[in-house]
Amino acid sequence: MRHKKKFNHLSRTSAHRKALLSNMACSLILHKRIKTTVAKAKALKMYVEPLLTKSKNDTTHSRRMTFSYLRQKEVVSELFGDVAQKIANRPGGYTRILKLGANRIGDNSEMCIIELVDYNTTYTEVKKEEVKKTTTRRRRSTTKKEEAPKAEVAVEAPKAEEAPAEETPKAE
Repeated sequence: MRHKKKFNHLSRTSAHRKALLSNMACSLILHKRIKTTVAKAKALKMYVEPLLTKSKNDTTHSRRMTFSYLRQKEVVSELFGDVAQKIANRPGGYTRILKLGANRIGDNSEMCIIELVDYNTTYTEVKKEEVKKTTTRRRRSTTKKEEAPKAEVAVEAPKAEEAPAEETPKAE
C-alpha cells in the first residue's frame, strides 16, 4: 500500500527520476510548453512550481537553490530573467496541463501538454474575445432600431410647433 506517499515514483530509481524531472523542467522553461504523459506532467508540476516561486525573489541564494535542481546555467538565467517578470504578479498556478485526448501509439498512455500559463497567448486571446462578445451583444437591439425613427418623428413635431410660439413672446 502507498499510504501517505506524496509523489509518483514513475517506475524509476531516485537518481533517474531526479534527472528526468530536471531535464523536463529545463525543457519547459526554455520552450514554454512540452508534450508528455499525464503522469510525468503531474510530477513535473509538483517539481517546477516551487522553482518558479523561488525565481520571483532574485537573490544569490535562490539562484543557487534553483541551479542545484536544474543544473543548466542558461535555463537559470532564462528563469530569473524573462519568466520571473511574467509571473511576478501571479500568486501561484504557473503551469497548466491540457489533456490531448489521444493516447500514444506504442503503449496507449494518455498524452498531454504542460505549459507555462502566461506564455499561451492564443488561450488568453480567446477568453478576451468571449468577454467582448458577451458585453456587446444586446437582446433588444433590433427593436430599438425600429422604435428609434418613430421617436425622432415625434420629437421633431413639437419642436416645429414650439418654435413660432417662442418667437412671438420675444417679439412682444
